[in-house]
Amino acid sequence: MSSSDYTVCVTGGAGFIGSHISEALLEDGHEVVVIDPLDPYYDPRIKEHNLSICRDAGGDRFTHIEDTITDEELVDRVFGEHEFDFVYHQAAQAGVRTSVENPKKPHEINTTGLLNVLLAADEHDVERVINASSSSVYGKPDYLPYDEEHPNYPQSPYGVTKLTAEHYCKVWNNVYDVPTVSLRYFTVYGPRMRPNMAISNFVSRCVNGEPPIIYGDGEQTRDFTYIDNVVEANLALLETDVADGEILNIGSTDNITINELADHIIEETGADVERVHESGRQADARHTHADVSKSRELLEYEPTVSIRDGVSDFLDWYEANRDWYEPLVRSS
Repeated sequence: MSSSDYTVCVTGGAGFIGSHISEALLEDGHEVVVIDPLDPYYDPRIKEHNLSICRDAGGDRFTHIEDTITDEELVDRVFGEHEFDFVYHQAAQAGVRTSVENPKKPHEINTTGLLNVLLAADEHDVERVINASSSSVYGKPDYLPYDEEHPNYPQSPYGVTKLTAEHYCKVWNNVYDVPTVSLRYFTVYGPRMRPNMAISNFVSRCVNGEPPIIYGDGEQTRDFTYIDNVVEANLALLETDVADGEILNIGSTDNITINELADHIIEETGADVERVHESGRQADARHTHADVSKSRELLEYEPTVSIRDGVSDFLDWYEANRDWYEPLVRSS
């Protein structure tokens, strides 16, 4: 595939990761069509703000279709009308804990919705589908860091749907000749992140003089990945064929305990607070840590932002955007 101006579909493109991918594609001169129903899983005004940034970046090269990928006829019609070169499938019902409370919704969106996208991609000759997967497919570690050959023991309905989607992508690549790649994200964070994520929650509480609340003993570890590195990995797949059918970890440079994360945010904000601990949450992973050697080899992926630097960058962004972002975070 040679460098060109592509027509790209981004499902879930009003969300955190999807809007950053859309913005980057538009800044590079591509045409982007976002399919996103603006589901009120968290405050839709954050998603509307994301869309306004994309409109500013792309002008008439940007289109938002406010509908859902669970509508098979809608997906097929949109693919037929726009003749997409690439699809970035970011749409999902996120949330491990949410999936435990309501397993049917993530199944409908994350599995059936993905199947609708693959059917349309096959019918309309899409060059590649890039599927957003998750470290939640791993579950309990036999060893760390996780490489892509690690056995999968998903501990939540969400993890099961993401693993099922990976298998569908493999089948569509191998049986239907639809090139696919699944990227296993490890806890992505950064500007415009969802309000119910640990970093946005801790920052919001600390800057308002409230203690960060940690579920469990806080010694669980996470491999937090900065959004810019995730976008770079996704855009690399516009120009390379080497990873078709592959599954790749997209992680960071290190991992950190939740206690250390909270202490770092307290220090960076200067908040006069101490950590508060509550009972652990069902289905939460105890540890995550990515081996990114495969994505480094195939995509030249190189995570460049450490968690401490990334948190500092997010704090700078938070302060600059506090007037619109903070009220929406704290109301969610």
